[in-house]
Amino acid sequence: MVVLAAAFRILPHPPNFSPVTALALFGGAHFADKRAAFLVPLTAMLVSDLVLGFHALIPVIYGCVALFVCLGFRLRQRRPGHVVQMALTASVTFFIVSNLAVWGFTGMYPKTAAGLAACYVAAWPFFQNTLAGDLCFTTLLFGGMALGEWRCSQLRPAAV
Repeated sequence: MVVLAAAFRILPHPPNFSPVTALALFGGAHFADKRAAFLVPLTAMLVSDLVLGFHALIPVIYGCVALFVCLGFRLRQRRPGHVVQMALTASVTFFIVSNLAVWGFTGMYPKTAAGLAACYVAAWPFFQNTLAGDLCFTTLLFGGMALGEWRCSQLRPAAV
């Protein structure tokens, strides 16, 4: 999972169309070991960032990924509607937090209300890709797991 997620971030793709948020949600929902739930998506980020390069907002981005693992913990009840809700929540949260960080911690925009608005307007095309990627990869991971559980009884969660 780490290699595939890292490779997808490195290979050519639309900006912000990435499997990492879905992987974080999935890890939180399905990994028995909570440490692994955090390590898998964060390691995928680290491995790909070794190739792509690091920037000043890395702590904010990695913090968002860790938050998405925590959102995934709330998905352990396996309700399909909640998966879509958490994917949407993660997309919107990432958009708000990452662009607030761009505005606040870089010199790209003036530190005014107009500068903040300009930052969010400029980021809008990226949000569309984020949302599409999060929904696409969340559907693939959670849908694939549901299909696997349906087809193979060994994959079904134990009754509690």
